[in-house]
Amino acid sequence: MESHNHPSFIEPYQGAATGVGGILRDVFTMGARPVALMNSLRFGETSHNKTRHLLNGVVSGIGGYGNCIGVPTVGGEVEFNSSYNDNILVNVMCVGVAEIDKIFYSKASGVGNLVVYVGSKTGRDGIHGATMASSEFDDSSDEKRPTVQVGDPFSEKLLLEACLELMKEDVIIAIQDMGAAGLTSSSVEMAGKGNLGIEIDLDHVPCREINMSAYEIMLSESQERMLMIIEPKKEEIAKKIFEKWELDFSVIGTLNDSKRLVIKRNKEIKAEIDIDILEKGAPSYQRPYKIINMKDCNIKESDLSKELPLTIIKQLVYSPNLSSRKWVWEQYDHMVMTDTVLNPGGDAAIIRIHGTNKGLAITTDSTPRYCLANPYEGGKQAVAEAWRNLITVGSRPIAITDCLNFGNPEKEEIMGQFAAATQGMAHACEELDFPVVSGNVSLYNETNGKGINPTPAIGGVGVIDNLDIFSTHNFKREDDNIFIIGKTPGSINQSIYATEILQNKNGCPPKVNLAEEKNNGKAIQKLIKNKIIDTSHDISDGGL
Repeated sequence: MESHNHPSFIEPYQGAATGVGGILRDVFTMGARPVALMNSLRFGETSHNKTRHLLNGVVSGIGGYGNCIGVPTVGGEVEFNSSYNDNILVNVMCVGVAEIDKIFYSKASGVGNLVVYVGSKTGRDGIHGATMASSEFDDSSDEKRPTVQVGDPFSEKLLLEACLELMKEDVIIAIQDMGAAGLTSSSVEMAGKGNLGIEIDLDHVPCREINMSAYEIMLSESQERMLMIIEPKKEEIAKKIFEKWELDFSVIGTLNDSKRLVIKRNKEIKAEIDIDILEKGAPSYQRPYKIINMKDCNIKESDLSKELPLTIIKQLVYSPNLSSRKWVWEQYDHMVMTDTVLNPGGDAAIIRIHGTNKGLAITTDSTPRYCLANPYEGGKQAVAEAWRNLITVGSRPIAITDCLNFGNPEKEEIMGQFAAATQGMAHACEELDFPVVSGNVSLYNETNGKGINPTPAIGGVGVIDNLDIFSTHNFKREDDNIFIIGKTPGSINQSIYATEILQNKNGCPPKVNLAEEKNNGKAIQKLIKNKIIDTSHDISDGGL
């Protein structure tokens, strides 16, 4: 799961599309075939002058790339809040399936082995994209439009199939996607992990623009490109496969034992740097932080709305944060590959593991208003919500990935949000046996000094051992009994009713009792497995 927040604000279609492309490459570069995409999106108020433009562009970009490459987008979440008026969040999750003994890594090895460039040609798009994504916005941010990459999903489809075909041939020693900082980061990271040196001749890099400097080639973030390490004797095997798929294939360098990065262009050395400085030499900060929690004050009965209950329910149903998201997900192809068992719109999507009767349940979740009021409890809640959504469809939760979206960590209160939220997440993961296996951090989500609500987005995956048995959230028969599992203490602090109807944003959110969470979840799991229930739904936004 990764973010493409700043690029999507500057150029929503390409920002979101290349976010999808990048996370797909991260999965298939390890030898896994991508089987499902999800997203977690945050926009400003629906009345804000930029929201419609940004929303249309982002949703079109996600659909355009995912639909073209042929990987189903099976769900996600969309929230609207004024804190995202000038800094939207676009987080994309990809799930892949790999043979456990055929996983590929990015650690370079073997002095004399070849450094090979494959995929699309290099252009000037995306230069300084990584630095742009790591700084606050201001009124001049639209001028950064050239730093947004341009995606080509059809080239990515060719690259995916070529890489997976080559991976069957026992040719690749190491492979890595050219993501942020392009050729610079991929070459340095691969050599650094292998404790080796690397020499690159940029005259052999396929370029689509003339007279590109060494600086531009090394920092370009053009999409659909990979860097591989292969043995010289296996060059022809690899070359034939990439030529078959009509993709560029070029030997651009070799590995050595110098532990240095040497860059040549036009027969001249343009750079020579110790790899350790670049790869292991980043500073480690112990930033001061201050954790700020809202006071634990309950909303009084006298503060409640005097409207009739039916009027309040109508207002809630009309809320952009509770109404149907069908208008979003119907723009995505969620049936391509024909393994989607449970469509978007429920607690979690379900994908069949191809050729089996086993399934993967997938969800994305976050509750930023809880994290703003009490970041520790909010972090716990985000993990518990993902766990709960996987439980309600009858799966066995196995792991999470995350995308931690926060403001400027140089401010004590923002660093406090980050510290407390991650502590809350860690506590929930330990209690629920729900390990974190990957993740991403997106900081400096601020414009003119105003930060977003702290938004740790959780992507959860569960396993369904028998796809003949699972649960959905829609009522199925008249006269069925309806049960609530768990206690209802009556807290409405930080609920959508409180924040949107009463306009009361004070007070601590409901606390998550992880022992009860686990106990209730295990009970639901057992009821589904034993075919006692086939309908279940978590109680979250909007309450009962």
